[in-house]
Order: sequence, then structure tokens, then C-alpha cells
Amino acid sequence: MRTFFTFSLLFLTLFACKTKEKDTKEETITPEKNPLELGEVHISTQSMEFFVADTLYSGWNTLIYENKSPEVHFVMMDLYPEGITIKNTKAELLPPFDDGMRLIMENKMDSAMVAFGKIPEWFQQVKFMGGTGLVSPKHTAKSTVYLEPGHYIMECYVKMFNGEWHTSHGMLKEIFVSNQTTKLTPSAPTAIIELSSTDGLILKDSVTSGNQIFQTNFIDQKVYENFVGHDINLVRYDNTASLDSLIQWMNWMDPKGLITPPPKGFTFLGGMNNLPAGSKGFFEVNLVPGNYVLISEVPAADEKNLMYTFSIKE
Repeated sequence: MRTFFTFSLLFLTLFACKTKEKDTKEETITPEKNPLELGEVHISTQSMEFFVADTLYSGWNTLIYENKSPEVHFVMMDLYPEGITIKNTKAELLPPFDDGMRLIMENKMDSAMVAFGKIPEWFQQVKFMGGTGLVSPKHTAKSTVYLEPGHYIMECYVKMFNGEWHTSHGMLKEIFVSNQTTKLTPSAPTAIIELSSTDGLILKDSVTSGNQIFQTNFIDQKVYENFVGHDINLVRYDNTASLDSLIQWMNWMDPKGLITPPPKGFTFLGGMNNLPAGSKGFFEVNLVPGNYVLISEVPAADEKNLMYTFSIKE
């Protein structure tokens, strides 16, 4: 009998120790952090939409945009003035842009300018807070931007084959950016690009193959003939490509501009969309040997010095 009680006591003691050890392990497990809290924003497109969280944290955010669609797209973050929502966009902003673009496609430029004259005044108060540059189908782009709290519209206004805007076909999404801030600190850049309306686009460092992080400094900003400011798009091109065709295509006010399909021989690798004067952003890309061009989505980018070509050797 004594042996039985001794064995029972030993069993209960071991069971209690194991249970305590298990409880201790469970208590020390660190819960996984929300990727959004870390500033990691995953965005994807299958066709004409953005799959992304409705609410983001403010502060630095890395937009990881996977373009799974068959068309070129980009991500642009528009900070709206207080009281203006996507309802205003659909009722007041899209119609004059739709009408104006339709008239441009009909080669009625004077009438198009009359249509654009109906763009609402509140549009002048929209702050463009960056995003990705143009991204080719089946490619992924990474851009890091600083988002202020507020009400945003995420958009892509590349044009379909008939000249109709992607925004009018679903690439328009409301995003709320909260007062809670991310824990993200941007990585150190490997190269710096300065951008201004006076000096144009200046790549201040040599670039090699491999993973590169470009810091983009927007020295100033202005509204160009196409109603938006300068941005940066990184494009790889092959021997079949015509840079003149790219320059023309980067002007959406041209009937052939920003339209599907893009000129042959070019692969769009992202970049940094419009930022306010004095702001900076970052974009990351893995470069392979080949020919590249940095170019802004403005009319006659070459004449404005908002275009820069470079090559990476084997």
C-alpha cells in the first residue's frame, strides 16, 4: 500500500510540474504583430480593382503592390480635404475627366479643355502622398511612403484600349489612415534621386546590379499641363524599344498616352508617385544587367529634363 501511495504522489508531482512548465511556455509566447502595424501594406490587382485593407496606420508604410492583371497599373495615394468622399469623386470629379478624355480621343482638344474646366474646386486641395510608379503585368513593386492621418482615395488612372480611365472601371478605393503610427523605419538607401521642376531629375549615385533602394527627394512640386505633378518611374527597355514612343506614352493628354497596350520593349518596375514639395519616399527594386530609364509622367519629359537613362553592365 505504501508503494502505491508513493507512486501516486510521484505521478501527481510530475504531472503538476509538466502542467506548470506548459503554462509557463504558453505565457512566454509572443503574439504575432499585425503586418499593418509594422507598416507592411499588401496590395494586389486581378483586373480593375485594389485588394487592400480599408484602414492603414499613419507614418511610414511600405506598399507592396502585386500586379496580377494583364495591364499596366500603378498605385497613387490621394489625401482628400475634410468632408470630401468617394461619392464626391464619382459624382463631381470623374464625369469631367471622362468627358474630357472622350473628346481627346475624338481629337476635339478645345472641347476637352471646356470639359476639364468643370473639375471641382476641391480637387485643388487634394494632396498626392506618393505610391508606386507604373508596374507591368505579373510584376511586384515596393514603395515606402509617409502617410498622414486622414481620408484617402487609392487610384490608378491608366487608360484602357478605348481611352477610358481605369478609375472609371473600379480602380478607385477609399482608405482611412488612422492616428496610430507604424513601427517602420525606412532602410538606408543605396542611391538618391533628386527631382525638381527647375533642375529636372538627377540620379546622384552610380547604380549596380542587385537589390537597390532608391531615396527620392522631391525638392519642389508643380502642376503640369496634365493637371498632376512630377513623379518617378523606373523602366527597363530592350533593343526593340523606342524612347520617343515612351515619352509620348507618358503624357495621358495625348490620345495614345497611358493607353493599353504600352509601347513595345518596355518593362515598368515601379518607382515613386507624386509627392509634395520637400517630401521624400523610397522604392526598392532588384536590378539586372540591361538598359534603364527614369522618367516622369509629364508631357515632354525629355524637354523638362525629367528623364534619365543609364545602363548596368554584365
